[in-house]
Amino acid sequence: MPKRRANGEGNIRKRKDGRWEGRYTVGHDPETGKAIIKNVLGKTQAEVKEKLKTAIEENIGIDYGKAKSFTVGSWLEIWMENYAKVRLRPSTFKTSQGFLKNHIKPQIGSIPLADCTSLDLQRFYKHLLDGGRVDRIEAKKKPKGLAPKTVRNIHQMIGSAYNLALEQRLVTKNPTQGCALPKVEHKEMKTLTADQLSAFFQEARDSGVYELYYLDLATGLRRGELLGLKWTDVDLDRGVLKIQRAISRQNGKVVEAPLKTKNAYRTLPLSADAIDVLKAQKNKAGSSEWVFPSPTGGPMSPDSVLHMLQRVLKRAGLPRIRFHDLRHTFATMALQNGVDVKTVSSMLGHYSAGFTLDTYAHVTTDAQLKRRKPWGASSPVRYRPFRYPLPLGSAFGSEKKRYSQKTELMKSKSPRNQTISRTFGTP
Repeated sequence: MPKRRANGEGNIRKRKDGRWEGRYTVGHDPETGKAIIKNVLGKTQAEVKEKLKTAIEENIGIDYGKAKSFTVGSWLEIWMENYAKVRLRPSTFKTSQGFLKNHIKPQIGSIPLADCTSLDLQRFYKHLLDGGRVDRIEAKKKPKGLAPKTVRNIHQMIGSAYNLALEQRLVTKNPTQGCALPKVEHKEMKTLTADQLSAFFQEARDSGVYELYYLDLATGLRRGELLGLKWTDVDLDRGVLKIQRAISRQNGKVVEAPLKTKNAYRTLPLSADAIDVLKAQKNKAGSSEWVFPSPTGGPMSPDSVLHMLQRVLKRAGLPRIRFHDLRHTFATMALQNGVDVKTVSSMLGHYSAGFTLDTYAHVTTDAQLKRRKPWGASSPVRYRPFRYPLPLGSAFGSEKKRYSQKTELMKSKSPRNQTISRTFGTP
C-alpha cells in the first residue's frame, strides 16, 4: 500500500519543457481520500525550492478539503446570511442580494472558492462595465454596462467575503487584491440659487408642500431622515429637533429604518422661523404621530416626495434636480455665508469634517476668495451665525418674522423672477 503523503510535504522535478516544478500536498479530498496537490514553477531548481518553501508555509493550517466544498457563489451566500445581514442596513443588504443573484452567481459563482484568481475577477468586472446590466423594463433607457461605482461596490462585497474565508483558513489570499478598478466620475453638484429658490418656494406653497421642503432646506436632512420625523422628536419650546430614524422602501413596503451612520443620530437647533413653520405643519398633520404623514396617516413614501419635487420644479420652470440636491443647497448656502466646516458637518451628520470639506471644497474656496482681505489686514476672524437670504428657519439663525406675514408676502403678485431679498425682505 503506497504511503499517504502528509500535508505540506513536497518534491521538486525538472519538466520536459525545461522548467522546474515543485509539488506539495495541501490536504485530502473528504470524499475520495485522494491528495490535493498544488505546484509552483521556476526557471531554476533554487528558485523553485524557495517558492516551494514559501508556499508550504503559507498553506499551513489551510483546510483545502473543506474549502473544496465551497464555490464563490455558495461562500458568498454564507457570508451574506451570517455576516452581511448582521452588519449592513436593510436597504444595503437588499442591494447586495441583488448583486449576488444577478451578477456574481451567474458569472463566477461556480468557480471553486480557493481557485478564483484576480484575473477571473478582472474579466468579471470588465463584463459588468461593458454589458452587465440586467435586462429589465426600468433599465431600457440606461447604458448596457453597470456604473463604475456599482462595480466597485461588488468588488468590495467579494473582498469582504474573501477576508472571512482567510480568517476561516479556507484560502491563502484574497483575489480582490491587485485588481484594477474603474474610476468613478463624480457628477457635478446641482444646487438652487437664491433666485431659483424664490420661485421654488412660491410653487411649493401653491402645491401645498411648502412646509416639507422648507424644513429640508433649513436643516439639510436626508430624504429618509425628513420623512422619519415624529412629533416626539420636535421640541418647539426648546427649539430643537432630534434625528432618530429614517424611512425607506423595502420589498415594496414603506418602513422605518436605522440611520445611515452613528453620526446621523443628532440634535439640531431650530430658529424662530422654523418653529413657526412646524407649528403650521402641526395643524395640518392633525393627530398623526408623523410630522409629514401620508394620506393614510403613516409615513410618506420616499418615492412620492421625489415625484412631488419634480412636479414643483417643472411648474416653477426650474431645472430638474435630485432630492439630495436640496441637502447640497443647504450646505452650499451655509458655507457661502461663513459658517465653519465643522458646524456644517455636524448639521449634516457626516462622519468627519474632512469629508464635508472634500465634498464642498469648491464652495469653501470661492467663499475664502470673496472674504480675502488686502495684505496686512489684522481684524480677527470670528464665527457669527449667518442669516439665510431666504425665509428659512435655519438652525444658524435668522430675523424672526411671523409665518402669517411670510404667507401674505408669498401671495403678493410680485414677478417670479425677483430676488429672494425683494420678495421676503432684506435680512
